[in-house]
Amino acid sequence: MENKRLKVAVLYNESNPDIYLSNNIDPEKLDFIPYFDIHNINPIDEFNAQRQRLIDMGYDAYSLNIKDDIYLLLDNLSKEKPDVIFNFIEIFNEDPKLEMNICGLFELLNIPYTGASPLGLANCQSKFLAKKILASVGVNVPNHFLITEVPFDIPEGIKFPMIVKPAFEDGSVGIEDESIVYDEDALRKRVEFVCSYYDQPALVEEYINGRELNVAILGDKEAIVLPVSEIDFSAMPPQYHKIVSYQAKWDASNETYHKTIPVCPAVLPAEVERQIAEIARKTFEVMEVRDYTRIDMRLTDKGELFVLEVNPNPDLTEGVGFMRSAAAAGYTYNDILSKIINYALARKK
Repeated sequence: MENKRLKVAVLYNESNPDIYLSNNIDPEKLDFIPYFDIHNINPIDEFNAQRQRLIDMGYDAYSLNIKDDIYLLLDNLSKEKPDVIFNFIEIFNEDPKLEMNICGLFELLNIPYTGASPLGLANCQSKFLAKKILASVGVNVPNHFLITEVPFDIPEGIKFPMIVKPAFEDGSVGIEDESIVYDEDALRKRVEFVCSYYDQPALVEEYINGRELNVAILGDKEAIVLPVSEIDFSAMPPQYHKIVSYQAKWDASNETYHKTIPVCPAVLPAEVERQIAEIARKTFEVMEVRDYTRIDMRLTDKGELFVLEVNPNPDLTEGVGFMRSAAAAGYTYNDILSKIINYALARKK
């Protein structure tokens, strides 16, 4: 089937799009020198840019913000009858656990869609479940425990410092500088905050000090491990921990955003690269992710590799994250979009 005959629905969910209207940043008012250019582009602009790029590539593409309205989605799919869905829906009714249900709907409607399946999303959405699955096949993960209610007991054998995360969020939501704790009092305070503010369990794990590596994987049946990207923390001010917090990932007005510098490809010994690829492929298979995935790892001074997170359907913004590794492998942006769409179409065939 030729590109020009394929109708692609670019679907996303921004229930309150007006929130971005007052989010512009004036670089001249920052009290530090920005490392990255600040363009004040919001997610809706990105989704519309994806649609336009697909149109330029010859697809019959349109975009739709479902705005937490399942009937709007169903009516649109019935009317437009897209050949394939480019799925950017990550949350529904403010509940990240409902992300998998949207894909389940696509499955029931028999419409091909990009990215992970409901099972793959479920495996990764629960950080606790993901670590249990990985540990069961011998993948190294930090020592950890789950807290479903407070007060709580601290298991024997787990060591400080620890990091406290919401159990079901992604995109570094809930991960801040204060998430790293060094004693029991700070641990209990942070856990109480996470359980209360995010209304979900807290995952506590030993903080792994080391190099932060992002491993991008392309493919459906077979995993293509792309060049490893490293987050360089050498410019991070000493008052901040060397982590990719929510602010460091998304807030261009925050200094940490400009002090977490990507280096791709990362400079690594050949044996370490081989181990990373082996772990990445095993993780890809056991977590049942597909199309495009990012696995976050840490490499300690002793040469130990720990998987921290598995991120199905990561951000596809040009020049960052997944796409940075793809470019280092020689793929153009259009190459990746076409491959992801073709993976989805091939599953229907």
